[in-house]
Amino acid sequence: MTKVSYRPIVILSVVLIVSSILAIGYGALSISPLRVLEILMNHVMGSTLDGSTQEAAVLWGIRLPRVLLAISVGATLSVSGAVLQGVFRNPLAEPGLIGISAGASLAAALFMIFGSLVFGSSSPLGEHFALPLSAFVGAISCTLMIYRVSVIEGRTSITTMLLAGVAFNAIGFSLLGILQYIADDEQLRSLTFWMLGSLGAATWEILTFTTPMMLITLFMALKLSRQLNLLQLGEAEALHLGVDIEQVKRASILSVALGVGAAVSVSGMIGFIGLVVPHIIRIAITPNHKILIPASALLGSTLLLGADLIARTIVIPSELPVGIVTTLLGAPVFILLIFRLRWRLL
Repeated sequence: MTKVSYRPIVILSVVLIVSSILAIGYGALSISPLRVLEILMNHVMGSTLDGSTQEAAVLWGIRLPRVLLAISVGATLSVSGAVLQGVFRNPLAEPGLIGISAGASLAAALFMIFGSLVFGSSSPLGEHFALPLSAFVGAISCTLMIYRVSVIEGRTSITTMLLAGVAFNAIGFSLLGILQYIADDEQLRSLTFWMLGSLGAATWEILTFTTPMMLITLFMALKLSRQLNLLQLGEAEALHLGVDIEQVKRASILSVALGVGAAVSVSGMIGFIGLVVPHIIRIAITPNHKILIPASALLGSTLLLGADLIARTIVIPSELPVGIVTTLLGAPVFILLIFRLRWRLL
């Protein structure tokens, strides 16, 4: 049996910690890394020395929730991509393939355009929780419909799920186009920025609402790592080795829908993280899911932290949607990966 090396996990963990400290400190108000550590340690030790300083207020009220949200969203998207690529045995599989993007976008658009009729224009519930909750419900609902269509005589057809995903995504984005057409300027602007992705809505309340669901996805992915490794041999071979194929498919798809639905509901559409990161880990480190999954979580978190840092500092005092940055960074990397695969096949 090949010995599993956890050195990449240690290295990526250190990189993530350093990146987090830098992300917390850098911005319109700069805080040195040593000062960041000092404020964090004072809080852990129960000291009130930094309780009223501007630096401490920015760190605890704005920077730290945003960094933690970037870590959890980046990890969830990357791990979900790794799981779906393992289940589908398709390197192009990513969370949007099973309807999460279309469902979340459609539900968010419905809330932005018609939500004020239900919650009122100035409702705290609508401002902080109703939009994420609407997007989450839309993502989960669309995924469950696609999953239900793909179950034939008690067995999940991957081909049918792929085709159903394409069809439901087309329907969802068509309906979204209709909603964009009838939206006024303010609603259209809000919807456009939501779809481009942002971590600016990060608060401790939002983290409390979404983090448990994203942690379930990470836990389930780690639990399924052995079965996903065996599934790469083929469904028939994995079945002979004792893998319950249908249970693995069901657990994978539902856990991904739960975590990514929660992530998308608060961050909007962030592209290429779930597609590119698992590819990088497979090529640079290993295709073994026992390492691939935690390494994807760490690298995805680090990349999204870096992208968010660029998004909120490159045009200070404004900020770019982080989805634009991840796409601009991810698309060229993905093209390089395609050419690398092509060269290997020649």
